[in-house]
Amino acid sequence: MKTNNYFSIQFSDDKLIILDQTKLPFEQSYIHTDDYERIAQAIEKLEVRGAPAIGVTAAYALALSVKNCSKENVEFAFNEGYQRLSSTRPTAVNLFSSLNEIKKTFIENKNNDNVYEVLKNKAIDLHNDDVDKCERIGKNGLTIFKKKSNVLTHCNTGKLATAGDGTAFNVIRLAFEKGLVSFVHVDETRPLYQGLRLTTFELEQNGIPFTVQTDSMAAVLMNQKKVDLVIVGADRIALNGDTANKIGTYNLAVLCNFHSVPFYIAAPTSTIDRTIASGEEINIEYRKKSEVLSYKSTSIASDTIEVFNPAFDVTPSHLISGIITEDQVYLFPYNFIK
Repeated sequence: MKTNNYFSIQFSDDKLIILDQTKLPFEQSYIHTDDYERIAQAIEKLEVRGAPAIGVTAAYALALSVKNCSKENVEFAFNEGYQRLSSTRPTAVNLFSSLNEIKKTFIENKNNDNVYEVLKNKAIDLHNDDVDKCERIGKNGLTIFKKKSNVLTHCNTGKLATAGDGTAFNVIRLAFEKGLVSFVHVDETRPLYQGLRLTTFELEQNGIPFTVQTDSMAAVLMNQKKVDLVIVGADRIALNGDTANKIGTYNLAVLCNFHSVPFYIAAPTSTIDRTIASGEEINIEYRKKSEVLSYKSTSIASDTIEVFNPAFDVTPSHLISGIITEDQVYLFPYNFIK
């Protein structure tokens, strides 16, 4: 049943409201806070996740760091907030671009008696900008469909991952509404099951038919001609188009290349890191081994086992058929310097 009555983040009465995604799909529980430290913890614990959503969340958090400060302490408090929030997660570029937008605004207005209001309004602007970009990404993505298609996606890229209606998921949603998508195959997305827990939640909310498969089953689906194209999101894109996204994305791109299945990235231009030439420069986050060896509080293997647990991988640009942004659909070879 289509309800769509959820959001990842809202700002109301000078507090940030965050949907705790670690409790989905069984419980829709919201965190209400004006404490930037609590928001930093929410980012680290993946209570809020997805590169665009993290960026907007961090912008609000940094504005809130000076909410109750005296004029004498405002610069110290801001710098403390900036350092804390910038240490939360290293890979998603939106976190840093949003923090730097707020920092620039702070430097220009730090002597303003209403600096908190100025920073809050800047964060609201960034929020609204992401909403607009999501809408345009969805519409631009419609052009990749040549027929009614079965789509495979990985991780989660909808309203839960953005401040708007999503990136790759929004392309799928709009295409379904236009009669261009018939079915969605969802990678479970190990080890934290963002596909199984979150993307299925969003597909159900939007009334889109789907099934879930383990990540290792995608090759069989492609071999059986059950996948017409793959659309995923991104956390950081280099100038040459190399793209960091949730671990397992690179596997999909290789499989698509072998099976001649188009592979698309959908992301706002704010995800393009114009300071790095290629994916070799992307800082990949490694997470604790308990995420692999247990689920929530239940162990599924001995904690004496050593674990390799990168949160992201990098897909080389030549494996990407197109990058869907709010401006246009870019095709290989990519050159984002212009």
